[in-house]
Amino acid sequence: MNTPKQSRGWPQSRLEPLATLWGRLSGLPGLIIAVTFGVALLPGVSAAAGRDERLPNIIIILADDLGYGDLRCYNDQAKVDTPNLDLLARRGMRFTDAHSPATVCTPSRYGLLTGQMAFRIPRGGTVFTGVGGPSLIAADRLTLAKMLKRRGYATAAVGKWHLGLTFFDHNGRAIHQGGKEAVLRVDWSRAVRGGPLDCGFDYFFGTACCPTTDWLYAFIEGDRVPVPPTGTIDKSGLPRHPYAQDCRPGFIAPGFPMEEVDLVFLEKSRQFLREHVRRNPSQPFFLYHATQAVHLPSFAAPRFQGKSGAGPHGDFLHELDWIVGQLLDTVDELGVANETVVFFSSDNGPETTAVVHMRSDYGHDGARRWRGMKRDQWEGGHRVPFIACWPGKIPPGSICSHPVCLTDLLATVAELVAFELPHDAAEDSFSILPLLLGRDSPAGRPYLLHQAAGASFLAIRRGPWKYLDHPGSGGNRYENNPLLQRYRIADTAPDAPGQLYNLELDPGETKNLYFEKPEIVQDLKQLLEKSKSAGRSRP
Repeated sequence: MNTPKQSRGWPQSRLEPLATLWGRLSGLPGLIIAVTFGVALLPGVSAAAGRDERLPNIIIILADDLGYGDLRCYNDQAKVDTPNLDLLARRGMRFTDAHSPATVCTPSRYGLLTGQMAFRIPRGGTVFTGVGGPSLIAADRLTLAKMLKRRGYATAAVGKWHLGLTFFDHNGRAIHQGGKEAVLRVDWSRAVRGGPLDCGFDYFFGTACCPTTDWLYAFIEGDRVPVPPTGTIDKSGLPRHPYAQDCRPGFIAPGFPMEEVDLVFLEKSRQFLREHVRRNPSQPFFLYHATQAVHLPSFAAPRFQGKSGAGPHGDFLHELDWIVGQLLDTVDELGVANETVVFFSSDNGPETTAVVHMRSDYGHDGARRWRGMKRDQWEGGHRVPFIACWPGKIPPGSICSHPVCLTDLLATVAELVAFELPHDAAEDSFSILPLLLGRDSPAGRPYLLHQAAGASFLAIRRGPWKYLDHPGSGGNRYENNPLLQRYRIADTAPDAPGQLYNLELDPGETKNLYFEKPEIVQDLKQLLEKSKSAGRSRP
């Protein structure tokens, strides 16, 4: 087990030399050159950065399908050690009431990068597959990356994109369909549109959708697929276990490393960090690193298999923790840890298959202590780990219980870099910078909005009261799924068109108070409708 050690700013671990796997497999150059915008030494940029201080580097690490209970620092009964993330929490701030914008991948990633809830836009409940698109992010939409480029940052995105892209066929016609057949129509010599480069990132290396789940198993670098798929995937040599069933029979590029995708992503991010700091040490950087882990199938790299003591998915959790440690080690070795803000979180709660089998086989509950899981409107579907660390600025070992959402990152970073948000951007984003700096924020977020698997399944939370504007989970069908039937909780108000819970008294969301508290139902429903009609929750 990799045990971190203390260093200047970040946890350190024994760093085993790691070749640039994709460069070795494909012969592509591994060098990443960041675009230079000059020195970002701005006087009085913000209350956080202080006068005459350099703007901080920013790293966002977004895990996939990682539950609130998957980390030891959130769940003392977790069966997988997460020493690097636990140490990150001890060196920074751990949020206990943090939420993903939605209970599934695509709308959550949209909310994080734009500060806007996805249900407000057309197709805001879409989850893309294959070469599906177009991008959910409109061409004129402000994103984290666009904002930071305007403030002089070098920007890079590495990993899973999953926000929709536009591929083209041999006649130049756009392809916006998911599924296997659409992949066959792609002209791989043409640039891909609507991706990270069109959304403010200088550099991108990653995949269109879920790296080892989807119909397209190939990397994108910049706006091209340098090594296109040549045939259907042969799964005969892949691991077989209960967590390996999500691998679709799609098309795969030669050498695409199904069990080492996250190691490729790690090396690309480390290359970006090293090259940028070496070439442009005075220019701040923004790295958005979106992992494959721990989305099913649980294909941990061979070096991690059998190491966790909690099966294949536990090994994948162990690999995720190691990867975070390696990224932070790189920041430390470059000597920029004290100038770097790191945010770590997840796009939604844990996947159903992982929850069910980890509970029964290893006594590990990735959703603990909440009801529900990925796709569900209940807390287990969207209450996620959220850790922030900035040595010397964020109080170490601090815990914040204020409700926050990943949409808040845009407004937070805007305040951090003294960027004035226009009215038509970040409509659901509230700065949590005062909280991060250890100052209570009396004018914090007034309420939370929640979006389940579809854009029409909405909920609102204010104080302890949470109102679901629909019956049922909004995602999984517990009554029809043999795996989930044992976790079904009967609705105490089965005839109600919605659900009302007091999370302070009933954190497990077991008693629906819809008919007992009609005045609160009416108040919250009106507030939800007002937010929908206004198109925003930020003033």
